[in-house]
Amino acid sequence: MANVAVYNLTGEKTKDLKLNDTVFAVPAKKEVVHQVYVALEANAREPWAHSKDRSDVRGGGRKPWKQKGTGRARHGSNRSPIWSGGGVTFGPLKTRNYKQKINKKMNRQAVMMCLSDKVKEEKLFGLESFDFGGKTKAIADLRKKLPGFGKSTLIVAENPSEELLVSTRNVENVHVTRAQDVNVVDLLHHQYIISNEESLKALEARLS
Repeated sequence: MANVAVYNLTGEKTKDLKLNDTVFAVPAKKEVVHQVYVALEANAREPWAHSKDRSDVRGGGRKPWKQKGTGRARHGSNRSPIWSGGGVTFGPLKTRNYKQKINKKMNRQAVMMCLSDKVKEEKLFGLESFDFGGKTKAIADLRKKLPGFGKSTLIVAENPSEELLVSTRNVENVHVTRAQDVNVVDLLHHQYIISNEESLKALEARLS
């Protein structure tokens, strides 16, 4: 049975919240999680590297020397790949496509597996409220009292308010995301997950 501890804004545990086992008690399959993670990272990749072939390099219009009679090897352009300053053969191009398809069911299963693993290891817990009044100090002090202080932490809110975003902006190792946007990369890149009851219900509704 999946349960998470719920804390108040003073850092005291107030209760245990029962979760839906079909979402938060799913056996992990490393192969599935790895496949989805690699696909998401590939889809976020931008092909910056770009090289010019001999047709893109400036110059090289005139034949370096006549074809015969010089005793040297014949060349048609000084922008050939074998010349210094010439084009690149089979170099990287910015038109390369790294995109990978992800099966929606597999993606959902991988998210549930990661969430279940957090619950099992007691690295997912709840807060009664995210009302920090836009104060960075309030959440920084609270984070010191909660489990996993100093570790990378993801706050999952159903609809993050501007005050919540402002109050967490300068807190080290703390980030905020919407419950609808949580993915495998988010869950693997953060060791601890903080949510509230509304956000957990939103996750259940999205994944079940």
